[in-house]
Amino acid sequence: MTSLSPADAERLKRAFQRCREMEGTLNEQLRAYADASREIFPAYGAAVDRLVMRLSGNGGGETAPRPGDAMPPFMLPDQTGRFVALPTLLEQGPVAVMFFRGHWCPYCRLNMRAVAEADAQIRAMGAQVVAIMPETQQFTEQLRAESHAPFPILTDLDNGYALSLNLAIWLGTEIQGLLSYQDMARFHGNDGWMLPIPAVFVVGRDGTVRSRFVDPDFRKRMEIDDLLAALESTSRER
Repeated sequence: MTSLSPADAERLKRAFQRCREMEGTLNEQLRAYADASREIFPAYGAAVDRLVMRLSGNGGGETAPRPGDAMPPFMLPDQTGRFVALPTLLEQGPVAVMFFRGHWCPYCRLNMRAVAEADAQIRAMGAQVVAIMPETQQFTEQLRAESHAPFPILTDLDNGYALSLNLAIWLGTEIQGLLSYQDMARFHGNDGWMLPIPAVFVVGRDGTVRSRFVDPDFRKRMEIDDLLAALESTSRER
């Protein structure tokens, strides 16, 4: 099993910077990075393909809340340690509840930055975003600062909330070996190697899911235009 060499790590870093600066939609940036990553680190790309196939075969994320379902409430700490509760957020308007893998994930960093850039439009609708990750507050704050995200990033330690939504997955030993250069135990406060499937739930003020995006392939995310459309439609409800 081959881990990432320092030289290839630097190549991936440069590829990420190119993709972040390119014109295009979020998913065009994500695809460009996925293509570059597969070229630079083919063993990881192949392993991810196998992981996605396994998750898809097992119905990964299929039983997470669907439109019309009640969104289970949460109370989780933000990057400052302040507890944030979903019912409190919904008093102010619709909420996009978004799950991310971690600050170390290039796809999450691209996704977070794109959502942060759309935040002014989202707030103009009377809606808001809340992000959830399984990392400790040191690293949620790091991603928030890098992305210039004005919304809270909550810590779901040990993936407790993600597990309640059937979103948490075990990466498996193959991915563990390939990502051994990442200090995941320090990031997550445990060595369980479990992550949430990245997902978006647009929740109306009554606590009901109006729209969702769940894909076991973490290289794909809800497009920003689709997120804005779902929030605008929900915001118009009375």
